[in-house]
Amino acid sequence: MKNVKDKEVISNPNVANNVEYNGIKGYWYRYPHPAVTTDCVIFGYDHECGKLKVLLIQRGIEPYKDKWALPGGFVQMNESAEEGALRELREETGLSANYIEQFYTFSEPHRDPRERVITIAFYALTEIREVKGGDDARNAMWYDINEMPPLAFDHDRILRKAQKSLRERIHFEPVGFDLLPEKFTMRQLQSLYEAILDVRFDRRNFAKKMLHYELVTQLDETTRPTPKREAFLYRFNQDIYNELKEKGFRLEF
Repeated sequence: MKNVKDKEVISNPNVANNVEYNGIKGYWYRYPHPAVTTDCVIFGYDHECGKLKVLLIQRGIEPYKDKWALPGGFVQMNESAEEGALRELREETGLSANYIEQFYTFSEPHRDPRERVITIAFYALTEIREVKGGDDARNAMWYDINEMPPLAFDHDRILRKAQKSLRERIHFEPVGFDLLPEKFTMRQLQSLYEAILDVRFDRRNFAKKMLHYELVTQLDETTRPTPKREAFLYRFNQDIYNELKEKGFRLEF
């Protein structure tokens, strides 16, 4: 192994030389290397208003200074994309997520004005929690998904792709049940699905479908969402869901 200078590293574009460069030992190529970032689409469900919201940060640096954007940033050399996404989310918003899911990679050559940047996008569903801007984010805030401000970079496209992925996934997995209390009303469950899918269901038909597939179990308990109305409580049936999933189940609305 030999120490080399810049000109030597790029002298032969087709050969990987085992060298030490800038104190780092490894194989070096002439080929240009794009930067890699992660972006997080964090969906939050607001129980009080029954609306789906998205976590945004206000950029504190150029490009797009003061513009709103998705939390994210450059992946470090010693971490995976998922680790980088969770780190950036925590640094920029103070939010620690237990689970995020990769859903797409955006690689258009000119999507970032700084340089050639490929971003790996993740999304997650979480309860609305207090957030605070940090690192290079001036501010962090939850926005109603139907009242979004103009977003930096191509983040509007990333958001719409995440929303589409979430709506597709809800047909195969019990998305959102972890956003509800352990015991919930049918109306609470319906409101959650309406917020995610941006549709309105007939109350009786929705309840009939959920009970038909036995995805929820009616309890011998009731609550009073209003002084004049009493409602049964339900619990998600994980065992039935697992059985249906093995059979290739798809929940249609």
